[in-house]
Amino acid sequence: MNTAPVTVLIADDEELTRTGLRALLSAKPDLEVVAEAADGGEVLPLVRRTRPDVVLMDVRMPGMDGIEATRRLRAALDEPPKVLVITTFESDEHVYDALRAGADGFLLKRTPSQAIAHAIRLVATGDSVLFPDAVRRLAAARPAPPAGPPAGHPPLTARETEILRLIATGLSNPDIADRLTVSLETVKTHVSNLLTKLGAQNRTQAVILAYESGLVVPRGRPSAGSGVVR
Repeated sequence: MNTAPVTVLIADDEELTRTGLRALLSAKPDLEVVAEAADGGEVLPLVRRTRPDVVLMDVRMPGMDGIEATRRLRAALDEPPKVLVITTFESDEHVYDALRAGADGFLLKRTPSQAIAHAIRLVATGDSVLFPDAVRRLAAARPAPPAGPPAGHPPLTARETEILRLIATGLSNPDIADRLTVSLETVKTHVSNLLTKLGAQNRTQAVILAYESGLVVPRGRPSAGSGVVR
């Protein structure tokens, strides 16, 4: 049975990058580029007009950057597209801020074409694309917060905290189910509950909030108190 292709909007200020990404994605029968933006300010109007499933968002653009463009998509649309940040350097501080704003994951521009296509398919289905080690390093470079649940949110149960820790290592729901010897549906329920409690829009944002609250402590940063998950 034929299925509709995953539609993509490419947002990057470099024409060469947009051209390369378009050529790469156009070679995949299940992916379709429906629009291009050269500045973050163009993204929201184009998204409203073309309704892409995924936005490939450059994190650094000279007018409006990808961080603000991501925030605007999340604030303006009831059902915003998935946002996959593309960047040159995984240590870019802007990547962390884009993930915090609600981006679903990020990719390096040097990522092989097959991996880029796979990542787009992955986020289109509601999963996240996370480089756990890179995000952990970015979080570890920030000032250590006090340990505890994110302010203003109900506390997580012990099981929800355990699952959040596993998400932070990059495990998928099936991987977590195997690790904990529970059903996939049970994991999905716990993930849904913890996202609601944290007020997170996706798994990646939940990990960022957990790092920022001190609930999960990235390796390389000393614990701020007892009961903190590493």
